[in-house]
Amino acid sequence: MKDTGLVLEGGGMRGIYTAGVLEYFMEQDLYVPYVIGVSAGACFGASYLSRQKGRNRKVNIDYVTHPNYLSLQNYVRHRQLFGMDFIFDEIPNSLVPFDYETFYKGPEEFVITATDCHTGLPVYFNKKDYGNDMLTVIRASSSLPFIAPVIEYKGKHLLDGGITDSVPIKKAEEDGNKRNIVVLTREASYFKKKSNIRWLLNKAYRQYPNLIEAILMRHKMYNDTITHIREQEKQGKVFVIRPSSALKVGRIERNQRKLEELYSLGIEDAKKEFKRLENWLKATN
Repeated sequence: MKDTGLVLEGGGMRGIYTAGVLEYFMEQDLYVPYVIGVSAGACFGASYLSRQKGRNRKVNIDYVTHPNYLSLQNYVRHRQLFGMDFIFDEIPNSLVPFDYETFYKGPEEFVITATDCHTGLPVYFNKKDYGNDMLTVIRASSSLPFIAPVIEYKGKHLLDGGITDSVPIKKAEEDGNKRNIVVLTREASYFKKKSNIRWLLNKAYRQYPNLIEAILMRHKMYNDTITHIREQEKQGKVFVIRPSSALKVGRIERNQRKLEELYSLGIEDAKKEFKRLENWLKATN
C-alpha cells in the first residue's frame, strides 16, 4: 500500500463512528502506512495504530458516563467540559492502558493536526516531532474552543485541529500520498453553515485575533475541503467511508445507547464497503 494515506475527521463524540470503522479495519488486519487525524480522529487513530481491538469502544462508550469524562461539574471546577487530565492521563496510563510499545514500534507514520492560536493556521506533528509527547499533542488537537483550555507545547499555543483543517486530505497529499482513504463523521448531504459568534470570540480570545478569524471562516474551509474530497473521489484518488444514515449523535453526547448504535454503524459501513475498498487498493497499487 505504498503512497496510501488514511485521513480521519474529528467531530467530538460523533467520532465514535470512526472508532467502529477502524475496529473493522483491525479485524481485517488492514493497516495503512500513513495516518493523519484531527481531534477525535487522532484519538481513535492512536488506538488503531497500537493495535488494541476494542479499546476505543471501552474508553469512549464505557467511560462516557463517568463524571470525570464529560460533565458540567468538570466545567464548573476546571473550565473544561471534557475532563482532559482524566482522558489523556488517567485512562491511558492506568484505567485502560495504552500500548505505547506497539504504537512506537509500528512502521506507520502518524500525523496529528492542531491549530496555532497565534497564526490561526493548522500545524502538523509527526512521530519525529512529538516523540514521547504524543498524548499531549492529541490533547491539543482535541481542545475545543470555549470548553477546553489552550495547550502550550514547544512554544506554541494550540487548540482543536478541526478549526483550521477539519479533514486534512491536502496535507496527506502534500506528504506524497497519491491515494487516500477518508473517514468522515458527517453524512453525504452535510455542509457547514456560517456561525455568527464574533462577539463571543472577541471576549474569549481577544489575544488571538488570527484564531478568531480562522473560527469565523471555518465553514468555508470545511465546505471547500469536502468539495475537494468529492472531486478526488470522482477521479478515483480518494475512497470515502461516511455514515450511511443520518446521525443522532452530537459533538457532546453521553447517551451510551446512541453511541453504541453509531459505533455499530461504523463497523457495518466498513464491512459493506470493504470488498470495494480492497478492489480499489488493488487497482491503484
